[in-house]
Amino acid sequence: MPVVTAKKKCCKDSPRCKKCPVTLERLRKAGHAQRLSKREYDVSGHVPGKIRKAARRR
Repeated sequence: MPVVTAKKKCCKDSPRCKKCPVTLERLRKAGHAQRLSKREYDVSGHVPGKIRKAARRR
């Protein structure tokens, strides 16, 4: 998942989807993604399951 474009709005699913802006921002804060523009994130490298699960948690 190198470059991911975030959705415009969260769909309020539980757990959050992988392209949710909240999920991508949490991955960025955890150091596993880098913000390229307003809606694009670079998610390069392996993201451990525990961290991805925690980012998607509602």
